[in-house]
Amino acid sequence: MKKITIYALSTCLWCRKSKKYFEEKNVPFEAIDYDKQDPEKQKAMMAEMRAAGCTGSFPFIKIGGACVQGYDPEEFEKHLK
Repeated sequence: MKKITIYALSTCLWCRKSKKYFEEKNVPFEAIDYDKQDPEKQKAMMAEMRAAGCTGSFPFIKIGGACVQGYDPEEFEKHLK
């Protein structure tokens, strides 16, 4: 199974919906709340997301080597296959 990492904001509705989506599908993931990290970690997370092709708003979701931005179940499914 592909490694899944969700970069989220602790107050973001779409971030919570994304986490719930993977929980309901029984797909394991790691969730990291961007806003609870120190500035250096935040900088590293943003650099990682830009390198994967995501920019802009949260959540950023890495599925294997792909990056999905926002809550997008169709894209989640596409990259989980």
